[in-house]
Amino acid sequence: MPANRKKYSFFFKFLSLLSVVRGYNIAIIVLAQYLAAIFIFSPDLSLKQVIFNLDLYFIVLATICVIASGYIINNFYDSKKDLINKPIKSKIDSIVSQKIKLKIYFFLNFIGFVFGFLVSWRAALFFAVYIFLIWLYSHKLKKYPLAGLFSASILSILPFFAVFIYYKNFSTIIFTHAAFLFFVLMIRELLKDLENIKGDIVQDYKTIPVTYGEHFTKILITLMVLLTMNPVYFLWKYPEIGMMKYYFYFVGIVFSIFLIFLWKARTKKDYVILHNTIKLIIVVGVLSLMLIDTTVIIQRIIKV
Repeated sequence: MPANRKKYSFFFKFLSLLSVVRGYNIAIIVLAQYLAAIFIFSPDLSLKQVIFNLDLYFIVLATICVIASGYIINNFYDSKKDLINKPIKSKIDSIVSQKIKLKIYFFLNFIGFVFGFLVSWRAALFFAVYIFLIWLYSHKLKKYPLAGLFSASILSILPFFAVFIYYKNFSTIIFTHAAFLFFVLMIRELLKDLENIKGDIVQDYKTIPVTYGEHFTKILITLMVLLTMNPVYFLWKYPEIGMMKYYFYFVGIVFSIFLIFLWKARTKKDYVILHNTIKLIIVVGVLSLMLIDTTVIIQRIIKV
């Protein structure tokens, strides 16, 4: 019986840690890195050359470690705020003690740096800077309106730049995709701030909704949506994106409906639904990378 209790204790601690590091988000980022590497960054390489590229594998492993550690340190600083905004998740996360979380945080950062170093000293430097910026955001920047908004969006997009820099594919379409993703991530951050406004007020986080109010935040989100449609319009005209153009048609329709519901939103539940809508746009966008050229998969399997 004690053995079973110990087993279940470990199981629940594992689930708790998975909740803290947001394993589902990391899985999406890893999938996005590989799909971007296959369909955008290295269109001339075979599927085997990309998937079994050891350097790319180490970059992805370093990304997993650093992002997981980032969620841990963010959870550490936000623990009091999360008791108000996310009481159920906060209880699950608290199964693992803060002391153990910090030990895992330092271990993951060290391993992430090592994986980066196995690629090159430049990759190691990139991840070292990334680790510092995540800590700076969690400790200081997120408490200030514009600094928190921009730093959160930039930190979310940096994992893709690790792969981008590795392949050195500096095409216009990549920067247009990056602009689209950046604006979508800014919308997501603003919605998260609206969703968590009560906890932010209690913990004295000077987010945009806390500082300027919900109405101004909705105006800013509307502006971000309009800015997002600029790269969408240019991507519609790119023949290189293939069938992915239908994804951007989908985005145009969803954002039109999104704005209507945004201005009707009043409660936390409303903002959670809108936040989940943006998550859906991001996840579908990741999967739709395979639509850039549907013949690529067959051709690359043949080339293997």
